[in-house]
Amino acid sequence: MPDHPSVYPTAIPTRMPALFNPLQLGSTTISNRIGMSALTRNRADVSTTPNELMKEYYLQRATGGCGLIVNEGTLITRQGTEWPQAPGIWNKEQVAAWKTIVDAVHTTDTKIYCQLWHLGRCSHPDAPEQVLAGVPVYAPSALSARQGEFRFIPGIPGYVTPTEIEDPTSLILLYKEAAINAKEAGFDGVELHGASGYLVHEFLDSTSNNRTDKWGGSAENRSRFGLEVLKAVIEVFGADVAVKLSPAGGYGDMGMPLEETIETYSYFISEADKLGLSYICLARFVPSSDIIVEGKSRGIPHDVIGTYRPLIKNTKVFANEAFTPEEAEELVSAGTLDGVFFGVLWLTHPDLVKRVQHGKPLDNTPDVETFYGHPGVPAEKGFTDYPALASYE
Repeated sequence: MPDHPSVYPTAIPTRMPALFNPLQLGSTTISNRIGMSALTRNRADVSTTPNELMKEYYLQRATGGCGLIVNEGTLITRQGTEWPQAPGIWNKEQVAAWKTIVDAVHTTDTKIYCQLWHLGRCSHPDAPEQVLAGVPVYAPSALSARQGEFRFIPGIPGYVTPTEIEDPTSLILLYKEAAINAKEAGFDGVELHGASGYLVHEFLDSTSNNRTDKWGGSAENRSRFGLEVLKAVIEVFGADVAVKLSPAGGYGDMGMPLEETIETYSYFISEADKLGLSYICLARFVPSSDIIVEGKSRGIPHDVIGTYRPLIKNTKVFANEAFTPEEAEELVSAGTLDGVFFGVLWLTHPDLVKRVQHGKPLDNTPDVETFYGHPGVPAEKGFTDYPALASYE
């Protein structure tokens, strides 16, 4: 949960012109600068296939005026995830299901990207999808993350020591295949999940990558995997490719010393900026997104926007984590950011853009217990039952 109010009971200012300017992203134009970040919701079918309830959820938020939706993290291959019933995009059934969602979103002015997600070492060998995959949990190096809970597996185990990936190029091909599937489903673009302790992040961070080949060691080598994935996906989507990064985040037991963090991300971002991406999304540090391991914070607090924004010369820049609409307007108006992604506010307000545009209260109370579904509770609870306003007069 972000460490800021998720409910704003008083009206917000109606004059936010910068947020409501259209923006060219890659080959398309979004109608405003308010994006919906990828939000794990655990409502796919047990086969990891999207369903009608998910279509309703995304259509609600498209109808609510969202400029750009990034769908929930979408698995590029079978994995034993921390999140049961997370959707995938590795087979034709999933592609067809996503197409019905994308087509529904496209009945509005909203654009939608698919977030390509591989968990790396944050999988578990006893999770159903990993068992079906018949492969071990694998990662850049045989280094286990600490913390973590797989609450739906008997005994609630934590992370395991992964098998080191022998040939990272085989994983790059999986991302490209997933991008081809996303293109077939009609998505307007793809966002590479390079944050939150998952596979791309694991290659970047020296605490999870101790390889001695060309994929590890220096900042350049640790950046290689993510940059090569971006190049492969660009072959499919051209300019409609983005990447999300969390340089300060400790989630997934991540976190290099500050100097190494800045060196690594400065290199990666500078090189990514040369690739003709549609945007780079920078996740800020917020304490509530951090984890404590052995009594110590794993996050690396620093000014993510101030440190890395000056390096980005050719690419649009978004940010997320704990923004208010007022702060978003200020940063977009100043030209510091091109847009802002919101998370919890979109979970709880399907009409977020309309409320912001008309100065209406953001007063739906979040039910944290149902964010990721809850045993014995209908799937629509905390998912599609947050109300929109009847009128914006």
